[in-house]
Amino acid sequence: MRTGIATVCLSGTLKEKMQACAIAGFDGIEIFEQDLVTSPLSPEQVRSMAADLGLGLDLYQPFRDFDGVTPDLLKANLRRAEAKFKLMSRLGMDTILVCSNVATATIDDDGLRAEQLAQLANLAGDHGVKVAYEALAWGKYVNDYEHAYRLVEMVDHPNLGTCLDSFHILSRDWETSHIEAFNPEKIFFVQVADAPKLSMDVLSWSRHYRVFPGEGQFELAKFMGHVVRAGYSGPVSLEVFNDVFRQSDVERTAVDAMRSLIWLEEQSAKWLAGNAAGGAVDAGGALRRRYPMELATLPKVSEPAGFNFAEVKADDTAQLEKLLGQLGFAFEGRHRTKDVQLWTMGQARVIINEQAAQHAEPAIAALGFDVDSPVIASARAQQLKAPVVARKVQADEEVFQGICAPDSTEIFLCQGSPDGTAAWTREFGEGLEHPSAGASAVIDHVNLAQPWQHFDEAVLFYTSALALEPQPFAEVPSPSGLVRSQVMQTSDGAVRLVLNLAPVQQAPARQTYQEHIAFAVTDLVATARSARGRGLEFLQIPANYYEDLDARFDLEPGFLATLQELNLLYDRDADGEFLHFYTATVGSVFFEMVERRGSYDGYGAPNAPVRHAVQYDSLHRSQPSS
Repeated sequence: MRTGIATVCLSGTLKEKMQACAIAGFDGIEIFEQDLVTSPLSPEQVRSMAADLGLGLDLYQPFRDFDGVTPDLLKANLRRAEAKFKLMSRLGMDTILVCSNVATATIDDDGLRAEQLAQLANLAGDHGVKVAYEALAWGKYVNDYEHAYRLVEMVDHPNLGTCLDSFHILSRDWETSHIEAFNPEKIFFVQVADAPKLSMDVLSWSRHYRVFPGEGQFELAKFMGHVVRAGYSGPVSLEVFNDVFRQSDVERTAVDAMRSLIWLEEQSAKWLAGNAAGGAVDAGGALRRRYPMELATLPKVSEPAGFNFAEVKADDTAQLEKLLGQLGFAFEGRHRTKDVQLWTMGQARVIINEQAAQHAEPAIAALGFDVDSPVIASARAQQLKAPVVARKVQADEEVFQGICAPDSTEIFLCQGSPDGTAAWTREFGEGLEHPSAGASAVIDHVNLAQPWQHFDEAVLFYTSALALEPQPFAEVPSPSGLVRSQVMQTSDGAVRLVLNLAPVQQAPARQTYQEHIAFAVTDLVATARSARGRGLEFLQIPANYYEDLDARFDLEPGFLATLQELNLLYDRDADGEFLHFYTATVGSVFFEMVERRGSYDGYGAPNAPVRHAVQYDSLHRSQPSS
């Protein structure tokens, strides 16, 4: 599959955008007109630079408001088009995007539109240019991709074809299977973009909230499957208007964009394999026989079986050690060659890392996941542009496959074992992998706060590299504003990762974000009593919460009194019950202990505003007044 991206997707100058696209590995680019108009580079210099970078110049865009106009305006439009065709000759480009008219169309007549598009196609032919006509979802008279294609067929000119844009099609819920009936020679270009499902006008939705494939909720694999079945073999190019992407680091955004196309290519091949219509997938993963576009797939991996460990890095570890001990974790010793501690409760393992942590406040630094084949999983992640984590090991130590997540959290892919043990714990001493004398626990979920500019990137990273499935996102009120919360998890819930986008004014730097690790136990009340006996200070929950809890659930008075006595929070749904409590925050980390009863599968979402408010109050009370 030939990959492309529109320069409008990225921040920076045209030169910086082109360099970033080359570094990310794109085959070609679309030049957005404004990027060229505002560039000091001449068209000839852009053409030369693209050749030096190995980038094709696939599309010049957009040419707006051409069709359905009066004769006088048509004359002006043809003059404008000829100027662009001459410019394209200097750039060495042969395809231009023409959008259906939004602003200046006054005549709703397909015959007239076809006649005017034919004049445009004739002029384009004189300059060796192909015109890709696209139906904008908010076009005045043409807003349906099938309508645009019918006009192309009416004109029947070799220099006029259509552009299929997934956003304009899927935002209007148009049926995509009809694409298969299109003449592939008349599909001149394909643009893709994903988006979250939002209730708003389609123009604003398009201009501000598009995202890269895999970061939204559109059925892009199905869309691409129909495009491939139609026989299209040209570029598949990203056209994403997004306020965040256009403020973010250009190289990083380009890499994220390329990752999204690699993911889309694989998902499209899977869709075609599962909806076979005469094609086949060969051993190397490429679709063959019927379809001219080859779709490559990645090394196949299963979803993680569970958490292997969580790692917190800190300079001063005294508070962390005290907190873990009060929760009931056992100190298992220090690593024989590294300045690292291991703490366990049942199969829940927490590493405290003091290496290269000078002046560092406690923060979640790494997560380990049990996978079937760490080497294959790492190879897949690297093909998806994930940076490799360098880790020094001695000859007799476990070799971890590590990659870096968008928020700089290190992700280690560990060899899982049926009994839940971990061979690497032997590096902390002999016989240390033993049943805990206290409560048994597992890591239930980990909550990671994401910088605003990398939230969508993180969703795609965990979807594509770790096979986690995004759940419907939620917005939780806090004293500093709404916190967007995105759950990523395995199908069985063995791995649950919660990505939080904190309000910008609350968290200008990642170090100020609050993150946490949640541990599941079988008896939370007993765990809480034991922790209190060891001196644990719980996050203090207001009495108002328990009055509201009683009103909502009509709990047995003794049970309600126990909850209030121990500062436990409670939730219930049709499937079961959920009990949990929080510790105070150390650095940017706190811990949560949970008990799931029945088949409860949530996270106590109604309690999240209470936690945010109490933590906010605690944080501000602990800071000296100015």
